[in-house]
Amino acid sequence: MKTKIFCVLLVCASWRTIAQENTAPIKTVVKEVTDKFPTMRIFDVQYEQVGPTNFSSKLFGAPFERGRIESHNRFKASFNMPFFASNSKRFVMTGSLRYKYENYEFGDIYNVNSAVPYTRPKEEFHYFAGAVSATYVSSLFHKPIIYNATATVDGNEDNVQRVKGFVTASLVLKRNANTTITIGALAMIDPSSIIPIAPLFTYNHKFKDSKWDVDFILPQRLLFRRELLENGRIGLGTELNTENFYLNIASPNLKGVYELNQLELRSGITYEYRFTPKVIGLFKAGVDNVLSVRVTERGERTSKYIYDHKEDAQGYFRFGISYNPF
Repeated sequence: MKTKIFCVLLVCASWRTIAQENTAPIKTVVKEVTDKFPTMRIFDVQYEQVGPTNFSSKLFGAPFERGRIESHNRFKASFNMPFFASNSKRFVMTGSLRYKYENYEFGDIYNVNSAVPYTRPKEEFHYFAGAVSATYVSSLFHKPIIYNATATVDGNEDNVQRVKGFVTASLVLKRNANTTITIGALAMIDPSSIIPIAPLFTYNHKFKDSKWDVDFILPQRLLFRRELLENGRIGLGTELNTENFYLNIASPNLKGVYELNQLELRSGITYEYRFTPKVIGLFKAGVDNVLSVRVTERGERTSKYIYDHKEDAQGYFRFGISYNPF
């Protein structure tokens, strides 16, 4: 699956509380960024370290290489900001910017046709993306419904590579002090999308007389969370995560711009702590199971991959800090 499909689920989840009673969307946006642990983070930076792992790969469907990744880390920075609201307060526009840096360091690598190991230099990748999102709140069957359209431009340090987009509609089936349930659908505006249309479902419930709550987003995550210490929150569960970046390749067999897409299932612990009303820290750790890594020509479907590889399960940790100036 493409990375953007699961990003859509996160976007929908972040907007799931917009339509409650007759509250204007912009007021809920402000609430989203002023809660103790807001869904929307204005400024956010994160560093992630993934443990060493063994891998095996195929090129054009034939066995290619096997070896070891000794070190893999990522740095991410993002900025998100609502910048326009209509007079009716039902239409809101949000802009976002993202940057990601990844690097890999390798151990011994073996080609399928040779028993002599070799290695390769450290590989570094830069990824940039900018997006504009428009959200409109209305009603359907006497229930709130949230429409969203998002356009994204992304690329690497060499050039802008692609323009992507999607539209969603999410109907709020239930919303009270303890439970929120939404259903919906998304449609991708991208010829490379493996699934052009997909269902959306979110369920958030706070258990009665308990500090625990469950947060479920199909198929992106299942988390059980509770407050820990006065300004902290801990979460246990599983999340489906995706990563992507572009590669400029110039070899006898491959020339041009390609895109790497990685799908992984992460299980473990998350801890958030509010240092001040504006500053929130994050720590995550657990086991990372990489489900697939595929490289395709830019704009091609991921089912038409030219390279894929598998990795053993590995440990990971991530820490970050966000700043909400409101």
